[in-house]
Amino acid sequence: MPARTAPPATVLVVEDEPALADVVRRYLDRAGHLARTVRTGPEALEAAASLEPDVVVLDLGLPGLDGLEVLRRLREVSDCYVLITTARAEEADRLRGLSAGADDYLSKPFSVRELVARVETMLRRPRRGPSVVPAPAPVRRIGRLEIDVAAQEVRLGGEVIPLTPTERELLSVLADHSGQALSRTQLLRAVGRGESEGDDHLVDVHIANLRRKLGETAGEQRYVLTVRGIGYRLGGDER
Repeated sequence: MPARTAPPATVLVVEDEPALADVVRRYLDRAGHLARTVRTGPEALEAAASLEPDVVVLDLGLPGLDGLEVLRRLREVSDCYVLITTARAEEADRLRGLSAGADDYLSKPFSVRELVARVETMLRRPRRGPSVVPAPAPVRRIGRLEIDVAAQEVRLGGEVIPLTPTERELLSVLADHSGQALSRTQLLRAVGRGESEGDDHLVDVHIANLRRKLGETAGEQRYVLTVRGIGYRLGGDER
């Protein structure tokens, strides 16, 4: 395997099945990352506080503290990437995880190689910008909305809006193409996601969460506008 040129990433694997946790950890280690496993919700929060991981692979069915509650508490203190895994077949469980701040999900049983590939994709996303644009990116302003790419912040009326990395990246991509309608496939490619069944719906969920945090409702779209038959574009609210 070629030597990694980027610093090793810290990946926290939260999984209560010992055999699966061990396999995931070994595959991540072989990929050049620093992986640590824990089995319960309380252990996950404690480990996240001490390790400050780049990525958390989080099972939703955990003892001690439900995975969704772990995710909510984690999002109060960290914007690390979160990939949820779940044996729950209901779509509602996946949607609740995404709404709580997860960036992606895998349903069990899953391919460990695919999990590692998803983690690798997440880790490439924030590192692409500086290599392409060495100068600090300007602050993009759309009405009261400010997108500060260099500081990795989004502000509305001067107040920082807590977005997940995926939400922030989607908004930045829309800002890069302000006034232009982008399809769901274009948005997926721009944030480094592959195209597989269900990914279009994943974009819709992240956009819905983004709108909610920007204070928008289904009937009042001020910034992220739906373009029927195409996808989304960034509008402007001068109020």
